[in-house]
Amino acid sequence: MIEFEKPNIVISKCIEFDHCRYNAQIISSDFVKKLKPYVKFLPICAEVEIGLGIPRDPIRIVSHNSVKRLIQPATDIDVSNLMKNFSNSFLNSLKYIDGFILKSQSPSCGLKDVKVYSAAKNASPIYRESGFFGEQVLKKYGYLAIEDENRLRNPVIREHFLRKIFTFSRFRLVKKSQTFKQLIRFHTENKFLLMAYNQKELKELGKILANQNKIPKKEVFLNYENHLYKGFQKAPRVTSDINVLMHMFGYVTSEISTFEKKFFFSLIDKFRNGKIPLSAPITLLRSWIIRFNQKYLLPQTYFQPYPDELLDVVTINALGVRDFWK
Repeated sequence: MIEFEKPNIVISKCIEFDHCRYNAQIISSDFVKKLKPYVKFLPICAEVEIGLGIPRDPIRIVSHNSVKRLIQPATDIDVSNLMKNFSNSFLNSLKYIDGFILKSQSPSCGLKDVKVYSAAKNASPIYRESGFFGEQVLKKYGYLAIEDENRLRNPVIREHFLRKIFTFSRFRLVKKSQTFKQLIRFHTENKFLLMAYNQKELKELGKILANQNKIPKKEVFLNYENHLYKGFQKAPRVTSDINVLMHMFGYVTSEISTFEKKFFFSLIDKFRNGKIPLSAPITLLRSWIIRFNQKYLLPQTYFQPYPDELLDVVTINALGVRDFWK
């Protein structure tokens, strides 16, 4: 049984924590509700922090001559500097953060989809980009797990986010220990997860651990951390996850029946075609690893990169059992 360190996540306070939107509403997120027992949330509302009330007149980003300003059209107040100063101060004060969940389309917190206007009033949006606070988050912490609540409705993005935050929180404990024994154990247990994400970085991490140049321990940990973040920058391709599944399947293939093999391959095909989630073939393979006591594979975080309670519900139909036996 894997023990999980709770990730530290900064979240827009209006998402499930407080009625602090400009219209005094709160944003509902089933994912955040489900996540609450398993992470340490740090809720923040940048707009309230700079002195804007609840409720308040909306603000918007206005671009003129390539200069962006954060304006409250109803009052003509420019809060650009207030937001920039708060963003820098708050983000510089953070320690041991593993990720962010920010409000989509917000002129303060939005990550990619914020409307930018040519004027404060009577103007249509001219393009979309990051909000003032969201932009600073991406600049300073772009290597972490950063998403908005809308994108996290996508199961592939959600899976990637969960894998990242729990891997990074686990590494924080290893980094705190500053022992090679713990670092080697971390690397060994995450080998197949790293293999799915980025084989190039997996090899680089192995070289760092070998430490042939005998560099100081502190530098080894720093180099490892940097390449760990690089390895998790992009979600694995479907083919990469399938390659890892097939590699691990080789450890049990001689122990199972022809029918079991056919069923496993049918799940792989369904996953390849987007008909079932990754958790379906992983769960089946994991059951065989436990059944045949494959001690090398049992500790692999690939089978359980985050608490099982956060898995999406997989029904019998999703697993394809009925379809397989038709």
